[in-house]
Amino acid sequence: MRLSLRNIGAALAITGLFLVSGPAAAMTVQPVVVDLRMAGREMSAPVRVENNGPNPLPVEIRVVETDITPDGVKASDRRSEDLLVFPPQAIIPPGETQVFRLQYVGEPGSDRSKHYYVEVAQLPVELPEGQSAIQILYNFQVMVNVASISAGAPDLKVESAEVATNADGKTVAAFTVRNASLNYGYISTGSLKVSYKDASGKETVSKSLSSNDIQQSIGFGMVGPGATRRFVTPIEVGPAGGTVKVVLSMPRGN
Repeated sequence: MRLSLRNIGAALAITGLFLVSGPAAAMTVQPVVVDLRMAGREMSAPVRVENNGPNPLPVEIRVVETDITPDGVKASDRRSEDLLVFPPQAIIPPGETQVFRLQYVGEPGSDRSKHYYVEVAQLPVELPEGQSAIQILYNFQVMVNVASISAGAPDLKVESAEVATNADGKTVAAFTVRNASLNYGYISTGSLKVSYKDASGKETVSKSLSSNDIQQSIGFGMVGPGATRRFVTPIEVGPAGGTVKVVLSMPRGN
């Protein structure tokens, strides 16, 4: 069973196996989103994994490519060698933190940004002979975005806005963003102005979301190179007969 974290592409997979007894080891991973560049001092970054459990925590690091869709960024099953990870495996003692170093070693002259998931996977522990029980294995996914040196700044613009229905059956504002650049960008580096007019043309909703508001309610909102992505906000509006307007304001150079 895979549980997706809200819009930033980081996920936690939990698998139950009849392997070991005792409480499952718990871990925290920071950060869950990493930004690198294809050349220069920003080609590498650390990822810290902390063992919060009472037992040693064996983990393995895997790197896979991503698939960018209008609904977000998803991990593929295609392994990648564009990121070097050291160490690739570790056993973390209880209460300790292991630092893993990520290094981009892919094509430095690519004309578009590249995107990966680094999976921090808990490994099963060998059972004593004759013993069997359930172990919960954790698999955290860290999204790694690598900016192209030559593609320039991201160019994010709202392409359309609409009335949508969320999982609770409420009508909310939704919008689609297009990135005209070949470098990825985050809508959360900017701000949003969301308004709604009813069928008579009267404005009944007007709300602004700061960068922090966007992160908290929508997520980082990464839009890939040359891609479009649809976002559903938590802002409630009137029925579908009205119109939604969304203005995205980005800082210069983003």
